[in-house]
Amino acid sequence: MTAEPHDNTLPVAALIVAAGRGLRAGGDGPKQYRLIGGRPVLDHALAPFLAQPAISLIAVVIGAGDETRYDGAVGHIADARLSSPTPGGETRQDSVRLGLEALAEAGFDGAVLVHDAARPFVSAALIGAAIKALGANGIAAIPALPVTDTIKRIDVAGQIAETPPRDRLVTVQTPQAFRFEALLAAHRAAFAAGLDGFTDDAALMEWAGHPVATFPGEPANLKLTHPEDFIRAGAPAAGTLVVRVGTGYDVHAFTDGDHVWLGGVRIAHDRGVLAHSDGDVALHALTDALLGALAEGDIGTHFPPSDPQWKGAASHRFLSFAAQRVRQRGGRIDFLDLTIVCEAPKVGPHREAIRQAIAVAAGVRIDQVAIKATTSEKMGFTGRKEGLAALGTATIRLPEQE
Repeated sequence: MTAEPHDNTLPVAALIVAAGRGLRAGGDGPKQYRLIGGRPVLDHALAPFLAQPAISLIAVVIGAGDETRYDGAVGHIADARLSSPTPGGETRQDSVRLGLEALAEAGFDGAVLVHDAARPFVSAALIGAAIKALGANGIAAIPALPVTDTIKRIDVAGQIAETPPRDRLVTVQTPQAFRFEALLAAHRAAFAAGLDGFTDDAALMEWAGHPVATFPGEPANLKLTHPEDFIRAGAPAAGTLVVRVGTGYDVHAFTDGDHVWLGGVRIAHDRGVLAHSDGDVALHALTDALLGALAEGDIGTHFPPSDPQWKGAASHRFLSFAAQRVRQRGGRIDFLDLTIVCEAPKVGPHREAIRQAIAVAAGVRIDQVAIKATTSEKMGFTGRKEGLAALGTATIRLPEQE
């Protein structure tokens, strides 16, 4: 499933709520800092938001005294959109309000996505759907799933009082999308009224009299609440994992222009590249390497150049999609190796920036990304400076199939 394009013209911020204690989940500390697949839950939750180019600001609300835990979990992220964490309050509602106030102090106004860090498997596609569902004129939109079990309402004695028709019932998830000014005003009004029992922001907006739209959620967008949730979430990683290696290759010809994109970094150059998207050969090669290791086709399968929505698209979206597919299948990315072949531009001065950009897009640590650059000794089309090429290798692990 590819990320949906959005028609929202508002600036978009993401507010990640990570201030809870998570006592029901067990463990030695807050659940958002526990590991799944070798990475903290919070790191998993942040990665798809960092990979979404529509998001201009990301704020995280953390618990009092969790500064060291937070730095250990996400300190490797070098993205200017991620602001310093905001201390939370006694309840989730307090924490969201404080996070919104911090965004207001930073001068933000537009659309805001509120997401629980305890949902680490949120996809880039669902984030894009939230932005699209809100649109330029919406007030509130939340992801919802149909109820499949019969629901009963009980009385104080524990007896069945009602069986509501389940065709009108849904369960809701995050990220929930709101007009920032409307959500902040609703939180301020509830705080002034001494009301602190709202379990999600949509309920608070309903109380404030705003309409709340829904859009399809995703079953994989699991909320980690109880110890068994971690067992289920980690089950694929806890079983036998089989190593797979995929390779990718991409090439683009030079054309008129003043820059090229390499590994998610814009590099000034006296030529541009001829391409349907932004023509980033490095990210295209790595995307194909991951898709190859998954045996799920290639970049053209999922992002066909015949589809106008990918015209000029930022290629980190493609790499993020492929990386998310690995995780959706219970797998892990162990290593990404890239070789760039060109006479110019020089890659060396941009090597670390490229490694960081790839790590963010793929949701891996920077030490899991290697980049090499070479020329073709003035032979062939790259030697004649007619274009540039890249070769990518991805090493992943997937659950063994019976």
